[in-house]
Amino acid sequence: IPPTGPSLFILNNPAIVERIVEEQTNAFESDPDAAVDYKMVNEQMPLLHNSMKEALRLCPPLILLIRQALKDVKVHAAGKDYTIPEGDMVLISPSVGMRIPEVFAKPDEFDPDRFGPGREEDKSSPFAYMGFGGGMHSCMGQNFAFVQVKTILSVLFREFELEMVSKTMPEIDYEAMVVGPKGNCRVKYSRRKRS
Repeated sequence: IPPTGPSLFILNNPAIVERIVEEQTNAFESDPDAAVDYKMVNEQMPLLHNSMKEALRLCPPLILLIRQALKDVKVHAAGKDYTIPEGDMVLISPSVGMRIPEVFAKPDEFDPDRFGPGREEDKSSPFAYMGFGGGMHSCMGQNFAFVQVKTILSVLFREFELEMVSKTMPEIDYEAMVVGPKGNCRVKYSRRKRS
């Protein structure tokens, strides 16, 4: 998962940028020159984590997950009962599933706080959040992806003033092998002055 999508969603929301910069300042308060470490990334950057999760909810890397039913599966949805017969293929679109308004309030808005304490909309139903798939077939590299991207974003937001060149989010490229922002996603940057 490249850091481009999460960084653009964050940069398109100045209030979130301000909070992330504050989170970074607090995480490095005792030593502004400290190296980013595993514990710090996983314990002291919840907003950055939730921002990445929210970017993946709005722009999941895969448009379709395909599974085969190994046995008849009974499903109850929208007040009706269904049976998926053994051998049938089941196709799931995370892009659609993670924008269901009954699960995610204001589903088209970037709101990393939806994953925070007191809301936790991703836990409202099984597999509500499928940024990396779900169940036993979820992406085995997701923990590494979170650590890697959060480390990159931590350095960027701590060390640089960042601004999107365009004033709007780019369209999502659903025709690419891995979904992401379409076109040229330019960002202006300058080294952040330390006080």
